[in-house]
Amino acid sequence: MLKEKTIVVGVTGGIAAYKSAQLVSDLVKEGCDVHTVMTRNALNFINPITFETLTGHKCLTDTFDRNFQFNVEHVALSQRADAFLVAPATADLIGKASNGIADDMLSTMLLAANCPLIIAPAMNTYMYENSIVQENLQKLRRHGFIIVEPAVGRLACKDVGKGKLPDIPVLIESLRAVFEEKQDLSGIRLLVSAGPTIEAIDPVRYITNHSSGKMGYAIAEAAAKRGAEVCLVSGQVALDAPCGVERISIRSAEDMFNAISERLPDADILIMAAAVADYTPVVYADQKIKKKDGEMTIELKRTKDILKYAGENKKEGQIICGFSMETENLIENSRKKLLSKNCDIIAANSISESGAGFKTDTNRITLISKDRIRELSLMSKLEAADILLDEIASMRKK
Repeated sequence: MLKEKTIVVGVTGGIAAYKSAQLVSDLVKEGCDVHTVMTRNALNFINPITFETLTGHKCLTDTFDRNFQFNVEHVALSQRADAFLVAPATADLIGKASNGIADDMLSTMLLAANCPLIIAPAMNTYMYENSIVQENLQKLRRHGFIIVEPAVGRLACKDVGKGKLPDIPVLIESLRAVFEEKQDLSGIRLLVSAGPTIEAIDPVRYITNHSSGKMGYAIAEAAAKRGAEVCLVSGQVALDAPCGVERISIRSAEDMFNAISERLPDADILIMAAAVADYTPVVYADQKIKKKDGEMTIELKRTKDILKYAGENKKEGQIICGFSMETENLIENSRKKLLSKNCDIIAANSISESGAGFKTDTNRITLISKDRIRELSLMSKLEAADILLDEIASMRKK
């Protein structure tokens, strides 16, 4: 769930700052792209080189740092982040955030962020229980911040009570929960195809492919969890429909074309993840198979190009995503498909790569749009589906 996510970790000036190094290290192990930002007081507890070594990114500390790339750093990173976690969060930072004060890099980035914001308070028990701090925390909650309650235990000041930074697994679980509960597709109507199509030669034989439908079903499941109204047009597979998903079962490419074309006008997003058979046997008046001297010849005709039809009939604001499975020239062939089918994005993968393609539970896809190529690492199909939906959701916002 966290793999490939961009996480910003903010560190403030409390004794628990040293624990943030372990948090960052564990997030990197989870496959996250982690960036760190520290307040000036946090520098008294831990050196930014620690975070830079763990993440491979510069640790941000100074709003007016002149050693920078030519962009507005606090805005660029805040808007690119998938989640922003401040751990530990002092009473000072909580007071600033709750009142919209942006007088250093961390508080400025929090104000500019457009992603889930998580605050993990850590301080003396009496400070934490102070009515002013509690009012500030309530105010943050009203503005959509997620507050991770501090743990109870022996504090650095020798007091025993509530105020310890929660254990690292608790903090990481708070990030997982954010992505599991994301409802950014609420109200969106998503049409997705999955599985193989079957083209009958005769009552016994048929033409099909090796598609298991796992990728399309993962997309349907991930989209439904994020609040989308999902219609899944599925070939014959050994999978149950995800919870809350409407499934239309089909057999042939013609069946799939009819189901997709009927639902397409009402869809906000179409994702063609099905492996549609390219050809179907020609139907004769009395036979489908020609036999001569013991040889059997089957004449074939192309099936309808569903993705091309969708691209030609795309309505304003509609996003169309196709899948491309290639044996060579992955980027070049997929980009041609993107343009020729009038798609907004292509999810491409190589059939020859280990762990990707048909029947596996993992996939390694490359997301290709008109102005961007994003290569994902090998991950579960459900994780890949979430990242694909992230890309599509960001395209809808533009």
